[in-house]
Amino acid sequence: MIRLGVIFGGETVEHEVSIISAVQAMNKMDTEKYEVVPIYVTKDREWYTGDSLKDIDVYQDLELLKRYNKNVILYCKNGRFVLQSKGFFKRVVKEIDMIFPVVHGTNMEDGVLQGYLRSIGVPFVGCDVSSAAVSQDKIFQKQIFKDSNLPITDFVWFFDTEYLDDPESIIKKIEKLKYPVIVKPATLGSSIGISIANDKDMLEKSIEDAINYDNKIVVEEVVENLTEVNISVLGNYEHINLSEIEQVMSDNDLLTYEDKYIGSSKKTPGTSKGMASAVRKIPADISEKLKEEIREIATEAFRVLNASGVVRIDFLIDKKKKKVYINEINSCPGSLAFYLWEPTGKDYSELLDDMINIAIKDYKKRVGKIHSFNSNILQGFSGSKGLKGIKK
Repeated sequence: MIRLGVIFGGETVEHEVSIISAVQAMNKMDTEKYEVVPIYVTKDREWYTGDSLKDIDVYQDLELLKRYNKNVILYCKNGRFVLQSKGFFKRVVKEIDMIFPVVHGTNMEDGVLQGYLRSIGVPFVGCDVSSAAVSQDKIFQKQIFKDSNLPITDFVWFFDTEYLDDPESIIKKIEKLKYPVIVKPATLGSSIGISIANDKDMLEKSIEDAINYDNKIVVEEVVENLTEVNISVLGNYEHINLSEIEQVMSDNDLLTYEDKYIGSSKKTPGTSKGMASAVRKIPADISEKLKEEIREIATEAFRVLNASGVVRIDFLIDKKKKKVYINEINSCPGSLAFYLWEPTGKDYSELLDDMINIAIKDYKKRVGKIHSFNSNILQGFSGSKGLKGIKK
């Protein structure tokens, strides 16, 4: 049986979204194959473990949660990956074989957590450091997609300090685009901090709001006659599988945080099913020709970012021009996009199995590569004289 540590939460504005996704996933994992070990990261970056963390109701009282679960750290101890209690009397609480991050947003999904897991050597599910970092940064994505000749909307990006120092210059650059435009913090997800501007006054307000969340801002032209569709991709650089395509439905001009996570639970707080509860049409009501184009673009985007596990790729379609644009890739999508795989005959438990098996294969390949040398060039080192001949 694989001892599977599921990490979620963290210091991110998508903290609660991560909890919803993780609890969903943990309750769908095959307990005959995996010993599921919840690892909850609080907003103040403390790590906790305990079986009660599999229950969504626990998170209504965080102080009670901390009292009845173990405060731990994860590290490598004598070749084993362990959760060790903190405090004066330290002890190993759990041994872990593999980590399954179900994380959203900055500090968790953006390569930061993945870098820590790589540094201690523990196998983990999903995108590696570089693909996670790029997938979290909308500007990096656009630059790579553009270089790969994938269709994107026209955009302008800038740092917060550039706008604060010379707002008119930035506004002038943006107004070379065509109103309306959409303003986004570069590294957030779940539609947080995103708004549409139809004129200069709205643009200034939108930028000021986005700056509250990020130091990099991207402004894009809004696609006219918009149909928004998503597809999920499963695999790695060797093997790629595609889900059904969904059409996202919203009463707003763009799919908001409320559409994604709150709408279904307004009357009964605490019952949100995350992205699985958003209003959608599956399969999308678009032509087979457009579907095939989306599949081709999604496959190439997944490959150029060297993604792994399950991602969701969002597309924008101009219905009148029948033009497809790739919008962004989500390296750890809300609800792990399981609802896009069910129409293909793959249930959530099977999807989780596939992700774990891909991670095992990726880990075996990675440890088979050369990462260090047995020789030690510092043996016999004697001050500055020892540096001669080492590197020229």
